[in-house]
Amino acid sequence: MTFFGWLQIALVLALVLVTAWPFGLYMARVFQGERTALSTVVRPVETFFYRAAGIKRETEQSWLTYALSMLAFNAAGFVLLYAILRLQYYLPINPQGFAGVPPDLAFNTAVSFVTNTNWQSYAGETAMSHFVQMAGFTVQNFISAATGIALALAVSRGFARSGAAALGNFWVDLVRSTLYVLLPLSIVVALMFAVLGVPQTLSGSIVVTTLEGVNQSIALGPVASQEAIKQLGTNGGGFFNVNAAHPFENPSAWSNVLSIWSMLLVSAALTFTFGRMVGNARQGYALLVVMGLYLITATAIVYWSETQGNPLLTSAGVDAAAGNLEGKELRFGHALTALYVVATTGLSCGAVNAMHDSLTPLGGLVPMFMIQLGEILPGGAGSGLYGMLVMAIVTVFVAGLMVGRTPEYLGKKIEAREMKLVMLALLVLPFTILGFTAATVMMPTALESLANTGPHGLSEILYAYSSAAGNNGSAFAGLNANTPWFNTTLGIAMLFGRFAYVIPVLAVAGAVAAKRKAVASSGTFPTDGALFIGLLAGVILILGGLQYFPALALGPIVEHFLMHSGKTF
Repeated sequence: MTFFGWLQIALVLALVLVTAWPFGLYMARVFQGERTALSTVVRPVETFFYRAAGIKRETEQSWLTYALSMLAFNAAGFVLLYAILRLQYYLPINPQGFAGVPPDLAFNTAVSFVTNTNWQSYAGETAMSHFVQMAGFTVQNFISAATGIALALAVSRGFARSGAAALGNFWVDLVRSTLYVLLPLSIVVALMFAVLGVPQTLSGSIVVTTLEGVNQSIALGPVASQEAIKQLGTNGGGFFNVNAAHPFENPSAWSNVLSIWSMLLVSAALTFTFGRMVGNARQGYALLVVMGLYLITATAIVYWSETQGNPLLTSAGVDAAAGNLEGKELRFGHALTALYVVATTGLSCGAVNAMHDSLTPLGGLVPMFMIQLGEILPGGAGSGLYGMLVMAIVTVFVAGLMVGRTPEYLGKKIEAREMKLVMLALLVLPFTILGFTAATVMMPTALESLANTGPHGLSEILYAYSSAAGNNGSAFAGLNANTPWFNTTLGIAMLFGRFAYVIPVLAVAGAVAAKRKAVASSGTFPTDGALFIGLLAGVILILGGLQYFPALALGPIVEHFLMHSGKTF
């Protein structure tokens, strides 16, 4: 690790903070119905959509109606995308002449993009046409991210309101998230990517002559536009198979910085939005500090681990001073590779600028654990905020047990019903991740998909189901997941991780919205100070450790000790 490496990390994170604060306040104004700089241009478009769909923006919904609207909309999106994938050959803008996608892969891919996971069991440049990439994937990149933001707003209103029966209007939140937040940002970022050398064309490929005199066909396409929303919406699906490690998706250190900034912006900004909506900015700051502490600590571990090198490669004659360069792009360096690895897995993004399968065991453990913690550090667009609020509820419950008082958060008493719903949500991820992993390792046909045996093979399977259930989408790419078993079970894991988790969370929001805010007293546990920040960070770590440590001990942890003992695996 070097001073300049840490300086790069610090500057990128500082850029995120400097821009997230005003953008978060801007989003608060948008979702509270106030006028903004874009209102003159966007408001007529917004009104047109409401009239066309028969929606009254003043009409609000209960938590159940809000949830049903969200589920119905996403179900329709799944059916449409599945149909596009199956009928790809007959649709326009298919210069490569790609055939329709097989049913199991179409199911997996459609679920993947609808749930904001963007898991890819295929190579984009050799399987998906430009029409599918634009009309299918890019559209869902906007919609799935807007859905996450809308859900975060609904949960935030639950704590902001007192004695209320409604959480807002899903359709209004969805439209505003798209028109006022994601679309304007994507246009700007896409233009910036294009300026930095990312292709944006409808051409299928270009033929070039290599230095060896061989003609080579290089895939092209509308990459910059998809790259922008994949990062801003924490989607992560790459136009090319190797994602942001590809020189057309991420050509330079500057595009790498832009990618990291784009990933972190919306999730970080939503903490400021939350503080504004609940009328106490310090509440949002507290959540952001916990997110930042984990992000920086995890980055330090990955950075340290990858710069130590691999003892097995060192014994083969590789210079250890260069660190572990396997699977990395030299144009990014260890520092910004480490930050990218942690950001994309602390978020629900899943874009990669290095191959996670080639990380050292500890370097690979960190992103896997960040996903397993629920992707709340800082989490996906919207999903990170409502996931962190779930952890905040658990924290005040633990604090209440310590002092013998009824737990409160933002003036709302947390009682038995809320805690049952919270625990139901928290059990979804470990049940899905560990359950499917256990079933897979018992199936000989599933184990044939592994490129490695032993602890690293287990890590590949564990990472896959963690990524799917956590709606991340990154992978230990040594696993061939394009089989009926993996396409189906990973798709089910994605659905559980997105919808089975958020439904009880919305129920909690509906319950607390109906409660009257209690007046703070001398016995009220403050949730905006250092004590709460430390307790929240500890609860997150302890919960994650209790749930996943045994599985991690059999995978990356034992692999670490094997590596340092000089054994292969």
